[in-house]
Amino acid sequence: MKLLLRADASPTIGAGHISRVVAYAERAVARGWDVHFAGCTTNAEWLAARFDELSVPRLPVSSFADLVSGFDAVLVDHYGIGDVRAEANAAGARLVSIEDDVFGRRPADVVVDSGFAPGPRPEDGSGLLLRGVEYTPLRDVVLRARSRRSTSSPLQVTVVLGGGAEWASTVSLLLQALADTGLPFAADALVRGTPTLPSTVEGQVIRVAAPHAGLLDLLAGTDVAISASGVTFLELCCLGVPTAAVQLVDNQAAGYRAALERGLARGLGSADTLGARLPEVTETLRQLLSDASLRSRLAAAGRSAVDGRGVDRVLDALTSDFSR
Repeated sequence: MKLLLRADASPTIGAGHISRVVAYAERAVARGWDVHFAGCTTNAEWLAARFDELSVPRLPVSSFADLVSGFDAVLVDHYGIGDVRAEANAAGARLVSIEDDVFGRRPADVVVDSGFAPGPRPEDGSGLLLRGVEYTPLRDVVLRARSRRSTSSPLQVTVVLGGGAEWASTVSLLLQALADTGLPFAADALVRGTPTLPSTVEGQVIRVAAPHAGLLDLLAGTDVAISASGVTFLELCCLGVPTAAVQLVDNQAAGYRAALERGLARGLGSADTLGARLPEVTETLRQLLSDASLRSRLAAAGRSAVDGRGVDRVLDALTSDFSR
């Protein structure tokens, strides 16, 4: 099977699409498939370096019709690419489309939406629909970290909101709320840009670094995470890390609501209103830091919901589709 992966990253787009296609590359290569990648990896090179480790060639981006020629299947994880099924099929390739509710939606031979509660989808002639959190794509490093979770004292807190520097001010507010709890913790904030650090009391430590390849090692020992409700949040669920979730952008709204409804996270609300709700945010974080039973419930719910086998389920379905 010859598979092309098409996704982009940037300071605006974030790194989540690259994280997902890396997961597909790992499992497809493990099956002996011939895998290629095309796309921009700016702001996500620490993730995209995995392509080189897997000997996955990176192709220059060209017209879609030219790009997909010679492939059996092409997987698109991109909000800015429209209806390209005809071009893929004309080149002899099946189109696998990754969507997040209405974002990135396009007709395809195989549609994958790994949201917690995908809403109704209009009929658009698509073939196989694979919908639900059981199809979540997670990288090998996440699955290895799942098996070596540990806890620490004082509590280890990790703040991770994606790869964009535009979130530095949001991280500043979250760190202020953390400090305002008055409780001891050691916090690592992974963010581009320079957040404002709050005054701390004895027993509180805050460290700031850019996102890096050691994130999963850090998360394996994290007691409490503060995360956007996107790809990283799904990784945290799989690991069993109790999480306070933030809705950063519109495309995370459905996932954020579903995560709270299913008891998978405590909610901190929308990023654009954090400043006006800082006492409320502080109280939510105080509860999470001080209540071990709450953390245990969230961890168990997350691990149960996201088992890490999503990519294999999709590739199995794609293989079956080819055999018909």
